Amino acid sequence: MGIVDFSVHLLNFAAPALFIALLMVVFARILARKQAVALVWSVQLAINFVVCLVLMLASLWYFGRDGTIAGYAAMVLGCATSQCWMLRKT
Repeated sequence: MGIVDFSVHLLNFAAPALFIALLMVVFARILARKQAVALVWSVQLAINFVVCLVLMLASLWYFGRDGTIAGYAAMVLGCATSQCWMLRKT
């Protein structure tokens, strides 16, 4: 596998994590207008993206393959948990 193929595989692995993290931040801005937001949107996006990537890697390690529904569910739940933690009132 060449460097181009490896890059494409890596980007395709990270794309769902980025998409879920972005959706989570956007919907939190729309739906949680009255709550105090702890961080700016770019920091929230970065934290959610890292949480999603870690959970995707854990799913890949546990199941031995990528793209399982349980892995995606864990990614969504973990991202929602981190977003709720960031939106808490201080």
